[in-house]
Amino acid sequence: MAHFAAVLDANVLVPVALADTLLRLAERELFRPVWSERILDEVRRAMRAVRPDLGPSRIESRLRAMNEVFDDACVRGWEPLVPGLELPDPDDRHVVAAAIRSHAELVVTRNLDDFPDTALAPLGIHALSPDEFLLDQLDLDPNSTLAVIAEQASAMRRPPASVGDVLAALDLAGAPDFASAVRDRLL
Repeated sequence: MAHFAAVLDANVLVPVALADTLLRLAERELFRPVWSERILDEVRRAMRAVRPDLGPSRIESRLRAMNEVFDDACVRGWEPLVPGLELPDPDDRHVVAAAIRSHAELVVTRNLDDFPDTALAPLGIHALSPDEFLLDQLDLDPNSTLAVIAEQASAMRRPPASVGDVLAALDLAGAPDFASAVRDRLL
């Protein structure tokens, strides 16, 4: 079982390549992923907006599969914690509440400005960008992390993708330094 938990904010679960990399790392038990129904609702809304080609049934299928594979990822009972939290964007308090409720040490988000250390550190929580988080995974377990990227490329069939294609997608999804570090090691 993974040693630490990380809340995956909606903005890291919407880009398919980024979500795929994170969830494949979690499948290898490098960390325990956490989300809430509220986070999944945000994912659902964002995906409908940015990927209308997928259609509601494919989006629902993806979210259902996430909950089935990671049956302990969806945290409940976080709602009473929200009023006591102070963040620059009050709409993000639910993410921190999910972290507290699940005993997660990290929030992985592309909106670091909304999760300042001054607010999170007293709670024993730290926010990392997906780029920083993936670089940490590469440092902690390079073999598993590199294998995940190769698996991800192999799994893509329509259209087929190379490792370079996966890294280009990760670059665009907010993990450019990670993509560069993997390129240096693999290509």
